[in-house]
Amino acid sequence: MTAAARWATGILTVIAALLAINAEFPRIIHEPGLWDFGSFVASGRAAGEGLNPYGVYPLTLRVELPGFESWNPNLNPPISALLFQAFDVADPYVTYQVWRWISVAVYAAAILLLVARVGNRVEALIITVWALALAGFWDTLFLGQIYLPLVLAGIAAWLLLERGAGLWAGLLIGVIVAMKPNFLVWPVLLFLSGHHRSAIVAFVTAGAISLIPLLIYGPEVYRQWFELVAADGSRALFLTNGSFAGLAARAGIPSFGLVLGLLLLAGLAVWALWRRPDVLTGSAMALLASILASPLGWIHYTLFLLPVIVRHWHQPAMRIVALLLIIPVPFIIDQLGKPAWIQLTTGSVYSWALVLCLAILINDEWRRIRRGEQRGSAAMPLPERHYRPSAS
Repeated sequence: MTAAARWATGILTVIAALLAINAEFPRIIHEPGLWDFGSFVASGRAAGEGLNPYGVYPLTLRVELPGFESWNPNLNPPISALLFQAFDVADPYVTYQVWRWISVAVYAAAILLLVARVGNRVEALIITVWALALAGFWDTLFLGQIYLPLVLAGIAAWLLLERGAGLWAGLLIGVIVAMKPNFLVWPVLLFLSGHHRSAIVAFVTAGAISLIPLLIYGPEVYRQWFELVAADGSRALFLTNGSFAGLAARAGIPSFGLVLGLLLLAGLAVWALWRRPDVLTGSAMALLASILASPLGWIHYTLFLLPVIVRHWHQPAMRIVALLLIIPVPFIIDQLGKPAWIQLTTGSVYSWALVLCLAILINDEWRRIRRGEQRGSAAMPLPERHYRPSAS
């Protein structure tokens, strides 16, 4: 990319990001409800009282939008019910605001960790503004969701893997898997790629954390969670679900989403065993597959792709992915109830952004194979080639 093209795309990215922030900010300031945070408080309160943490209670969110209606109880694993009891220590509206500010601070720390690796200060500023405009960030704040501390853990794990600190990275990955099981793909792919230490530590950490609710609440809590997850099929259609399952459901062929997800996971397993990719290439594929192959790959999960996108920031196609992921959630939700072809196109831009991201990663790997690079050869160093643009 020439210097003029870099300047043009940089200016375009900043302008688009500022417009997105301007569109998102009012709904955060003026929002009186509890949304998902209310469901979390209800779950923690029920668990503390010996009730089903996956039931429907007065604070449980009910979503009613054109073409979509559903209760939205806590869908996180049983360890969450224990953690959510901390959200009930004061008035839920107060803890909702406190949690929002904690989330903002945590996300700021995550961005700072990431852009500290960027060699060019102008690019670092552009990436920072773009990251602050991501739809997943604003919708996380709006809903009172819990993703941002996990995103910080994911970015820290990525940087630790880059430095060869597999044990500490594995601990953080295990925490993520315990709270968001779809990210089990990450340690599995690391293990198949030959990065055994971090993978085993992640498995052990996730398993140990998952045992805690079993000891406190008994096996019944896992049965209640499995029943809820198994019965939860309507949410795949929701437009902020960027996974293959969401795309297929909106296309009217929901079972095809499962097929695509399984094919992707199987293909990556074979690729990992064959190519033995370096730890960051394997992690990038794993993070993306954790979203695309999941039944519910919410826009919030795309925040875990921050290091992946920044690593490929020099590629014009990845800039398109970056721009699509800052389109505000309200615009996407407005497509609900419209004709199916609109929901599958305009309403599914998050899904198409992830598909494009997958195509970019596959193309990069194919180019490495064609160049005859050895299996397990490390990708180009982050600070020099992927982060710092040349002077030309």
